[in-house]
Amino acid sequence: MIRPEGVVWATAGLVAGPWAFWHGFRTLRTRRLIADTPTARIRSMAMGLVEINGAVEPRSTVAAPFSGKTCAYWEVDIAVQERRGWRIVHRNQSGSPFYLSDETGVALVYPHGADCKIHYGSEERCAGLMLPPCYADYMEEHASLVGRLARLGTLRFRERMLETGQRVYVLGTAMPRSQAHAVTDVDALQATGTDGPTASRRSTLDHQVAGVVRQGENERTFIISQDSEKGLMLSLGARALFQLVGGPAMTVAGLGYWLMTLSSGRRPW
Repeated sequence: MIRPEGVVWATAGLVAGPWAFWHGFRTLRTRRLIADTPTARIRSMAMGLVEINGAVEPRSTVAAPFSGKTCAYWEVDIAVQERRGWRIVHRNQSGSPFYLSDETGVALVYPHGADCKIHYGSEERCAGLMLPPCYADYMEEHASLVGRLARLGTLRFRERMLETGQRVYVLGTAMPRSQAHAVTDVDALQATGTDGPTASRRSTLDHQVAGVVRQGENERTFIISQDSEKGLMLSLGARALFQLVGGPAMTVAGLGYWLMTLSSGRRPW
């Protein structure tokens, strides 16, 4: 007798196997790109693909939506609990640029489009019909219809953020400062939420910006990571190995199951 779950897993292997194998080569390419790109000092970084390290400082006042903490950048996701695990039904992130500084200079980072590898700041699981106000208000304002329907079950809320002073690794495309939308006057500073005691500091940093780092038009690789370059390369290497080995294994297993089923003359449904 052919079990329906066997058919499902075999079909999933045939679909996921080639996908994993293809992504394994993409992961290897990213790892090689990191290895081949020398780390630059911000003041002397060349335009084009660049690798820099530095400390984060907000350019404007940004509050993480769940905790309300002031930060330079945040990411959130909402997941619903299912029989096989958690399924993410909503993602969101801030798009505000932030400063990155080392002992030589300051760069302005536009995080939109980046593959952000940020450690989890907080995680909480709640019954969907009994949500704390910070989650309920957010879902009412941002979550999709899928997210609202998911409130019938158990929900998981995750929030990650980059705070002032945290050091990060960035691999992206550097562009001349002239392409940045510079904040140079009081009215513009107030519009970004940086009026008050921090306005002078923001204005000074904005004048010191040596270049803008963002996702490039030709080279789309853009990584912002709290892990070091060495740690990032180790994790990418392990992932590539899993994808390049596991992808063909899943494909062969799925194909073998289907060949055995068809050769036996039995219908799989």
